[in-house]
Amino acid sequence: MIADRINAATRRIPAWPLYAISVLPPAWFLYQGLTGGLGVEPISALEHELGQLALKMLIAGLCITPLRRFAGVNLMRYRRAIGLIAFFYVVLHLLVWLVLDVGIVSQIWADILKRPYITVGMGAFALLFPLAVTSNNLSIRKLGAKRWRKLHRLAYAAALLGALHFVMLVKGFQIEPLIYMGIVVVLLALRLPLQRVPFLRASG
Repeated sequence: MIADRINAATRRIPAWPLYAISVLPPAWFLYQGLTGGLGVEPISALEHELGQLALKMLIAGLCITPLRRFAGVNLMRYRRAIGLIAFFYVVLHLLVWLVLDVGIVSQIWADILKRPYITVGMGAFALLFPLAVTSNNLSIRKLGAKRWRKLHRLAYAAALLGALHFVMLVKGFQIEPLIYMGIVVVLLALRLPLQRVPFLRASG
């Protein structure tokens, strides 16, 4: 079976190369920005690209459980790395906005309070922060596996808020952010018991 082959291959591949690879996209986008490859508004483009990277990694993390449940593909050993990489991209996205885009502390706070899409984005960051801090074996031992798993369910809300942030920040009707939102909603629905997911119950 294809799933068995994938599982056999992943058992031989550690998670640490993901951390090394994760620095390449931001480095490339930074190079593009410095050399004019990001257009006439390089800061906004860099901010956008990093935000999309973060959302894609959050979605990748949400894919792991459905893949194991429905396809038998076990990528659980990579879930922590994917989550930390997503947080890394969120931090870079936030830093570009804070340092390069706004740069004025009073204006930053005003934007958080007055612009709903920024409020939502900061909410996603606030949910991800404790997950990143506790993504280690010591925290699992301190919290206990049950409490740790409950805490890390905040990732579901963070992914929803991240997708909503994308939907809210674009101008006019654009299909791309709605696709991201739809993917997040479907992936979260797939985590429910089958009898509680209408489209799965109907097809089953």
